[in-house]
Amino acid sequence: MRNEIVAIIGVIVIVGVSLLAPKLRIAAPIILVLIGVGISIIPGVQPVHVPSALILTVVLPPLLYASAINLPLIDFRRNIGSITGLSVALVFVSAFGTGLLLFSLFPELSLASAIALGAVISPTDAVAATSIGKRLGLPHRLSAVIEGESLVNDASALVLLRSAVAATAGAVSLWQVAGSFVYSVVVAAVVGALVGAVTILVRSKLSDPVLTTAVSFAVPFLAYVPAESVGASGVLSVVAAGLMTGHFGAKYFTAPSRISERLTWRTLQFLLENAVFLIMGLQLKDLVEQVVDKHLSVEQAIYFGLLATGLLIIVRFVFVMPPTLISAWRRKRHPPPTRPGAMAGDVPTGVAGGVVLSWSGMRGVVTLAAAQSLPEDTPYRPQLILIAFTVAIVTLIVQGSTLPFVIKLSGIQRARAADEKVEFASLVDRLQEAGRGLLENPELVLPGGAVPDLGVVERVKRDAKLRSQSAWEVTSLAEDETNPAPHEQYRELRLEVIRVERETLLDERDRGEFSSHTLTRAHEMLDLEESRLVQSEGLGG
Repeated sequence: MRNEIVAIIGVIVIVGVSLLAPKLRIAAPIILVLIGVGISIIPGVQPVHVPSALILTVVLPPLLYASAINLPLIDFRRNIGSITGLSVALVFVSAFGTGLLLFSLFPELSLASAIALGAVISPTDAVAATSIGKRLGLPHRLSAVIEGESLVNDASALVLLRSAVAATAGAVSLWQVAGSFVYSVVVAAVVGALVGAVTILVRSKLSDPVLTTAVSFAVPFLAYVPAESVGASGVLSVVAAGLMTGHFGAKYFTAPSRISERLTWRTLQFLLENAVFLIMGLQLKDLVEQVVDKHLSVEQAIYFGLLATGLLIIVRFVFVMPPTLISAWRRKRHPPPTRPGAMAGDVPTGVAGGVVLSWSGMRGVVTLAAAQSLPEDTPYRPQLILIAFTVAIVTLIVQGSTLPFVIKLSGIQRARAADEKVEFASLVDRLQEAGRGLLENPELVLPGGAVPDLGVVERVKRDAKLRSQSAWEVTSLAEDETNPAPHEQYRELRLEVIRVERETLLDERDRGEFSSHTLTRAHEMLDLEESRLVQSEGLGG
């Protein structure tokens, strides 16, 4: 079958699964992996092999960038301690722990090669965890920690993998590994920050949203390639560039540019994330066929993979739970004061959060791609790749499918939708107050130097006040479905008016009285307002 036909079928499957997954209450990545595995074992289907370089250098950078620009820098900074512990210390502990296990199981495998595979299976993939968590309403702080861990731990694992592979060719001291890691992190952060700053400056000078979005496609690779070329972590460089872009883009990019970029990258992230899970399942047959006629059977490799999976789960619990219990004990003895302006979902997670965090250790496509990058002369290489595949599949399916039950059984305090609506309305009030301060300035002039008419000033004040009122209306906990709140009535009525206006516009287009340019501008005007009204559902305004 031609590649383009396979790609089209893949997109259809991804969209179909994404529509079906919420109804089945199963994360889409789990379903896609199972579909891929099912397709791969059909007789006559050719084995699928995706080069690891394609995943690590072409797919991973834009995926990490898309996640980084959507993770607020303030959340990352606020949870930097937890994120660093999970993404660095836990990765090293997991890599050495599973490496020692594999070293004892494989008599011909060197310790360095065993630790290399341990580094491969150590980083988590948060796609399934965050998708489940957001659907069930995990506290924002816990979601931020899980997302932040998945952004940084890939860098830690790949740096450790590089050092372990180098150790297979000669003696490498612990100090060399530590020095290499520090160098990789520091240089990557500097390169990523520089790339982020330069591209933000360039894009801030572009008024056309198409141009600035086009430039954004190059940013992850502009950060990744230079960092890798100087021996640093390209992955961490991409994360640094993405965090900077997401933080400063709100200030320096135009509103149309931000809307265009947000929608474009969400679409790209959706396709890439789901495609890699489908590809994971499709590669099963190829991995199994590589193990045939080798010294270690498929069944033994899978068994060793299950042992490694069990050890990874235990290590994660042992690493996460003791500090969580100590922290909960200290909070119980000395309750912290309520922080002014705390976010609605920014609540202490306690022991329940530790349990959920411990069980959110699913592995993903990076594990499989990194395993395939092991040197060709590595003993038991096909079996090691199959072990990594087993770890990824088992953690994704077993932990991913049971995570909703763990969240419910933990009794964790969730982010309440009602609290979030109140928080949103409070923020809108603050925005309105800031705007009113500008409008009440007696020396107010327009950017062109003209003095605004008093009627215009009152109109702008009224619009801002209505936006605030509609935001507070949404906070009502008992809206009458037969007689919805005024903001909802306005929204529905305005959408109906736009529908009639659009039908009239189409009739005018068929008559041919107006130019195509004028008709296009009218379409864009209606599209923009309709989009705003649709997205405002549940938010007010």
